[in-house]
Amino acid sequence: MRLIQITDCHLGSHQGESLLGLDTDESFADVLHRLSCHEKDADFVVASGDVASDGAVEAYERFLGSLKAQFDRPVAWLSGNHDLDDLMQQFPREQVQREHIEFEHWQLILLNSSIPHEERGEIAETELERLRRCLDTCDKHALVFVHHQPVPVGCDWLDQYVISNGPQLLDILSEYPQVKGLVWGHVHQDYHTRHQHYSLYATPSTCIQFKPNSDDFALDDTMPGYRWFNLHQDGRLETGVERVDEKAYGIDFASAGY
Repeated sequence: MRLIQITDCHLGSHQGESLLGLDTDESFADVLHRLSCHEKDADFVVASGDVASDGAVEAYERFLGSLKAQFDRPVAWLSGNHDLDDLMQQFPREQVQREHIEFEHWQLILLNSSIPHEERGEIAETELERLRRCLDTCDKHALVFVHHQPVPVGCDWLDQYVISNGPQLLDILSEYPQVKGLVWGHVHQDYHTRHQHYSLYATPSTCIQFKPNSDDFALDDTMPGYRWFNLHQDGRLETGVERVDEKAYGIDFASAGY
């Protein structure tokens, strides 16, 4: 199967709101256009948090409506630090799935790393228990999604917001040979490393990009994008990042933060 991950859309409560000069609806639409042109064989979409910039119900409705109109695939989501998890949980599963999705040979496990009104990440003990239950009761190949980074990615200003109990998460996943990858958003950049027998991936945002390996806040001039996964029956995993075509967005590259 072919899986698409999109992340950190930061949609405002109204169409056309901007983040550091970038119209996040416009960049999201550009990503959806690329998906509609180049990912016709895709089977499923995971949105890994910060769908909304301020947790507005209008943002979530617009997100799902745009997907339905431009790239109509089943979708699951999890919450980020800018989202309202309680509100996201209210959307019916006919529209968007959550937590655990099983396919013929693979399972997707979505964990909530967000803490209300805080930037940092942490996974509650109840979520870790749910993770163990999923892996104990299903031996299908597993891909696990969170919002925050479980390991530092090399940006000091971002890495203060890692998942505080990330080592515990990594240790749990290391116990299960069916785990093939741990994937997140939040850092607005491409990243890849390995831990034990599985891979770790971060994915670019559909809006602004953060400059890799920066001690202080800095924006990158790379384009918005998404990550794809080819998930094979035997557990092999292939992945890559695709970005929209070069375009002159009105981004405030001199900004010291947001």
